This record gives sequence, structure tokens and C-alpha cells, in this order.
Amino acid sequence: MATNKEIIYIPLEDVESEHCALIVEKGLAQVKGVESHKVEINNHRAAITVKDEEVVADAVNAIRDLGYGVPTVKASFPVLGMICASCAGSAESVVRYVPGVVNSSVNFATGNLSVEYFPNMTDANAIRKAVQAGGYDLLIEDESKQQETLEAIHEKKFKQLKNKTTWAIILSLPVVVIGMFFMDMPYANEIMLVFSTPVVLWIGRDFFINAWKQTKNKSANMDTLVALSTGIAYLFSVFNMVFMDFWMARGIHPHVYFEAAAVIIAFILLGKLLEEKAKGNTSTAIKKLMGLQPKTVIVIQKDGTEKQTAIEDVNAGDIILVKPGEKIAVDGMVISGNSYVDESMLSGEPVPVLKKEKEKVFAGTINQKGSFQFEAVKVGKETMLAQIIRMVQDAQGSKAPVQKLVDKIAGIFVPVVIGIAIFTFILWLILGGDNGVVQGLLAAVTVLVIACPCALGLATPTAIMVGVGKGAESGILIKDAESLELAKKVQAIILDKTGTITEGKPEVTGITWLNNDDTTKNILLSIEKQSEHPLAEAVVKNLEGISTVSLSGFDSITGKGAKADYNNETYYVGNKKLLFENNISIPAQLQSQADEWGKESKTVIWFANSKEALSVVAISDKIKETSVAAIKELQDMGIDLYMLTGDNEATAKAIAEQTGIGHYKAEVLPHQKAEFVKELQAQGKVVAMVGDGINDSTALATADVSIAMGKGSDIAMDVAKMTIISSDLTKIPQAIRLSKQTVATIKQNLFWAFIYNLIGIPIAAGILYPINGFLLNPMIAGAAMALSSVSVVSNSLRLKWKK
Repeated sequence: MATNKEIIYIPLEDVESEHCALIVEKGLAQVKGVESHKVEINNHRAAITVKDEEVVADAVNAIRDLGYGVPTVKASFPVLGMICASCAGSAESVVRYVPGVVNSSVNFATGNLSVEYFPNMTDANAIRKAVQAGGYDLLIEDESKQQETLEAIHEKKFKQLKNKTTWAIILSLPVVVIGMFFMDMPYANEIMLVFSTPVVLWIGRDFFINAWKQTKNKSANMDTLVALSTGIAYLFSVFNMVFMDFWMARGIHPHVYFEAAAVIIAFILLGKLLEEKAKGNTSTAIKKLMGLQPKTVIVIQKDGTEKQTAIEDVNAGDIILVKPGEKIAVDGMVISGNSYVDESMLSGEPVPVLKKEKEKVFAGTINQKGSFQFEAVKVGKETMLAQIIRMVQDAQGSKAPVQKLVDKIAGIFVPVVIGIAIFTFILWLILGGDNGVVQGLLAAVTVLVIACPCALGLATPTAIMVGVGKGAESGILIKDAESLELAKKVQAIILDKTGTITEGKPEVTGITWLNNDDTTKNILLSIEKQSEHPLAEAVVKNLEGISTVSLSGFDSITGKGAKADYNNETYYVGNKKLLFENNISIPAQLQSQADEWGKESKTVIWFANSKEALSVVAISDKIKETSVAAIKELQDMGIDLYMLTGDNEATAKAIAEQTGIGHYKAEVLPHQKAEFVKELQAQGKVVAMVGDGINDSTALATADVSIAMGKGSDIAMDVAKMTIISSDLTKIPQAIRLSKQTVATIKQNLFWAFIYNLIGIPIAAGILYPINGFLLNPMIAGAAMALSSVSVVSNSLRLKWKK
């Protein structure tokens, strides 16, 4: 199933805080054959690499032994085409090598394959394809039943949690009413025992089961605190009810605390329910992205007929028909027809883009009014949409540097809280007088209840998750949490010129004709259509829509231009040198226009007959419409801007003047860009590099924050930690603002989580009792603890609505 570099994503349940993540990481570290492991709380998964496929089942068992869930799908399929017992062995091993399969076994007698797999990594269809490649087949009768996704598993779990919470509240209410107002009614204790027992021992049983698993593995988490506090309150109440005389003989009136035990569980379950609901909202960006791909497409068969095909069965090379209003299913190249396509979900740009023959189209984008056919180039996991989803998931799963401090605190949090609870009990025992034991136990229970490792653990990841998701929706792809945290500190930005500040493709910016007649335009277009020079394409594009003429004697003159004959006259297109060599005169009005364009560092092309120049054309790499505004905005933020380009000094100077960039360097080689990054870093600056080409990749790798343009090279995007899909520079100030907002949210979350615990724990221990006789009720502590997690997640969600 896995090579050394194959990453297996194990889905996780109940790993809600950094502390839980640390426990799982320690558990995975002890599994032989796991080469690397990382827990991504936001993605609810562990990413591992293993030596061989057998190890995956061991890793899953290790996680389950720690008390955490691993949602898997178990299914059974008839295997077709087996003729002997060894067939069963080979079919079994083929399935075992499918990424995402935990266990597989084939029973030759029954002819059935029993398989357990991760629904986030594979499905019945993928397993079937593997079996077919091995020479057998699988009978998948009811595919709808097999398509049990992680979404469905989480939905089911959420419903169970909702049921538990509802019943816990219903059963706790009479206990609270009796405990607070009718303590003296007959059989009060017995009634409370009847109502609270199912809440503690049945509805809350998972807390005790998981706490026991933690104890066996010499660790502790939030379940430990809940189990200890409710368990102590419940057992203490049962003891007081059964052995009343024990306390009476000592002159103490025994109280029961059934309501505390039941209500704590009800409140904590309610908190978990609200938290799950809120956390569901933090991952909406991924859900939106995943919903962009249609489930079926129309594939044109070789005989020209149309066939409705499932997206999983589309192969590279298939011809797909897209009708008006439909979503494009895979990445490809238009082969016939044209239409405008809305690419806003990928680029964040609202204006639809015209797609015609030989233009690329991307999965998830929406066709407008026209219809066209395209050839599938990238399918499945290779599409740009799939890569974006993967990048966003990886970024949401990564840890921000500030998280390292939180990790250390989370690792010791629960043991410290248990220590404080024991210390509180001992202090009450010594200083509490007659009621020392009872008050001490209650205070210890309250300390265990109010302490909230979850609020701490959720502070950073939820903010990162919302921040990364918000970036993705705006066309800013952020690869890891570190760059999101660092972007706000950027003091200097280095911009590449071509493709970053400029469009990256030459365009005609002006044509002056000696005599504006159509025939000369037809001849120029006809010559340029036959020329292979890169600048010729710009002229052809500019003269689009006029007709061509039939030429003879076309000849390409290397380094100078081209010539051709029409109606017994020779025509030339090229540089000034070509005109001089053929003794062609240049009219004054064309020369003065050429000189003006030369000062602006534009490339000048001449068109002439054998006697005189007929036209002069200016070609330049146009500055993007948004570049000037973006550069001004970045300068207003107090960031130093530098432009580095491999182009000549005159062009670099002209672009710098037009955009308002104060510092620039021309004729810079790729390695010199990286050296310049290091120079600025040596001055103590946090440096961002923005580029789009292979030549920028070294500098991108060297910079503190690296930003690639989405329309540039794949290598630049691989190296960069951020990608601007639309290649629009105005997204960079947006990314910096998003970084500032996210980091501010993280700080607010951590502040509230720390303050909550710093104030809550001493009050729970009874610090106010000597001053004003105040003792915190364990029930109130349970509600406060539940609220702290919900408030942290809600604060992170506020990021969504910030501009």
C-alpha cells in the first residue's frame, strides 16, 4: 500500500485539542514501522508514512487503544474470476496495496472480500479498479450504500452527540430541581440517584472508558478531568446516602451531590455539541471547494455519440462536452467552440474569461452561455482544484510557530490541574474545620471541572483554519500556518518584473501608418502569420479580424526579421538594421514616433516595401492594470519595495518610473536574486519575494515569505508558501491584512484561554471563601468550562466577516 514516501491520512475522532494530538503522536511514535507521523487537528487526521502496508492496521489499533476514534468503512464484496485458493491470496494482496486500505481478507470458500478502509483516502470504486488490474473483478451491487463518506460518519456522530446531550439535559433537570429546592421531600436522595445514574454511567460512559485507556497508557486528557470530577461527586453522594450514620456520628449532616455529577456531564456534552457545530463552520472553505466538481460529465465517444459518465471514470484524453451553465469537471484544453468561463472560485476575479481553441480550462469553474468541447488533460487528484483542496487542507493542518508554546503547556496541563485539585483537597482538610472533607472534595471536583485544556488547544488551530479558508475563497492559497503568521511582519518585498508587475506577454501598444489603407495591413498580417518570431504573435493578435493575402518567396532573416513578395513587390518586417541594409528610406513622421517609443523602452518593429517604411509598430510587456495601485498600497503600509529583473536597464527604469518603485536592479541573474534576498535579511529585515518563473525559484526558497503568481511556472508555485491564483498584485496587501487579523485572533484566543484558567482555577479551589464565604458550585463550573471552548471557536469565526 505504501512506498517510503506514500503519505497515509488516518481520519481521527475526539482529538479536539493540542494535548490530545500530543498523546496520539506519542502513541504513533511507539508503533514499529511508522517512519514519520504528524497529527493535524483541524483536518481531523494523522499523516503517517510507513515501511509496509501491515503497519497501518497497527497504527489504527494504537490510536484506538489510546481512547480516540478512527472512522473506517467495513464492507464485503463478492470477488469474480477466482479459480483457486492462490487467487484469493493475490486478490487480497492487491487490495492491501491500495492507499487507504487498513485490512483486507479474501475467503475463497465464500468468494467474498472483506475490507476495511479510510473513506477519506479511497472508496469501493478505487478498490474495484485495483482488483480489475489484478485480473479479477468485484461485484459492487449497491454503490450508494458503499459511498459512506467521512462526512456521513461525522454527521452520524453529531446526531449521537445531540441525542446524548438531549437525554442528559432531560434527566438532569429533575435532579437539579430536587437538589436545589426540595431536598427535604421524602425519598429525595433515591429519586436523584435514579435520574443521575443513567447520565453518569450510561450517557457519560465514554468519559470513563477513555480516561481508563489514557491511564493504561500513562497519559491524561480532558476525559480524565471529567471522569475524575463526576466520578468522585457521584461515588461520594452514593456513600453519603448509604452510610449516613458515618457522618451523623461525627456531627456532620451528609449532603449528596448527584445534581453536580449529572449537570457537569450535561453541560460538557452541550459544550461539545456547540463546539462541533461551530467547528463545522470553520471548514466551510474546504466543503465549498469540494462541492465545485460535478459528479457526472458528458463524454463524446469515438463514434460521435454522447455518454453520461461518472467523474471517477473520466480518463486523460477523453473529449468532454460542456453545455451552458455547467461546471467544468476536469482540467483540459478546448478543442472546438468557445465560451466565457467564470473562474472566480479559483482566482477570486469576478470577470468571466473567454476560452477558445487551445486555451486551458480548469475543474470547478463554471461555463457561461456558450458550449464547447475540450480534451481532458488532468483528471482526479491531478486537477488544479484537487491540488488547491490538498494545499488548503495541508495548510489548515500545519502549526503556527506560536503553537509550540501552547503545545508545551498542553502537555503538562492535565497533570498540573490534577495536582492542584489534590493540593486543594489537602488544604481544605487541614484548614477547613468540621466541613473540611466535604468542602475539600467539592472544591477539588470544581477545580477538575473548570480547568479547560480545550480552549487552549483550540485557540490557534481554529484561527488558522478560518484564516487559510478565507484566503482560499479570495484566491490566495496559503501553504502553511508559518507563512500566514509571518506575513504581517514583512518589511521588504522583492518583485520580479515579467509576469509579476507586467502581464508577461508582449503586446502591441501602438501602430502608426504612413497611409492607412487596408492592403498594407493585410500584407503585414500575412507576413507575421508565417513568422516564428515571438513578437510576431503580438502583431497577429492586434490585427485579428482582417483578411490575409497570398504571399510568395517568404524568407526569415535571423536576428533581423522577415521578407516576402506580393504583386511583384518585396515587403520587409523587422528592425531598423534590416531597412538600412536594403536602402529603405524612413519618413520623418514615422522616425519621430519611433524615437518617442524608444524613450519609453518599447521594442520598435518596422514594416516597409522596397522603397520606404510604411508603418512602425511599438511592442511592450504591458504593466498589469492593478500593479500601480497594489504597489502604492504596499508603500502606504510602510513596506520597502524592490524590483529585480533580467531585462535591460532602460526597460527596468521605465517600468520603475511608471509604477513608482524607488529601488530596482536590471540584468539580474537568478542566483543574484537569491543573493539580494540574503543581503536584505542580513540587514535584519523580514523579506517577501514575489515571482512567477523558474528563474525566481531560488529567491523564493531563500525568502522568509515566498509568493508565487498562479499564472506562472509550476516550479515557482511548488517552492512558494503562498500562491496568488489570479496573479493580481492587489492580493498581496490583502494577504498581509489577513495575516494581521489571524495573528490578532490567535492572541485574543490565547489571552482568553489563559485568563479563564488563571481566574477560574483559584476561584474553584475556594480562594474567595476566607474573604466573602463564596464557593463556586461545580454545576456553574461545568457551564463555564463548556462556554470557554465555544467562545474561542466563535471568536475565530469572527475572522470570516472581517474585510
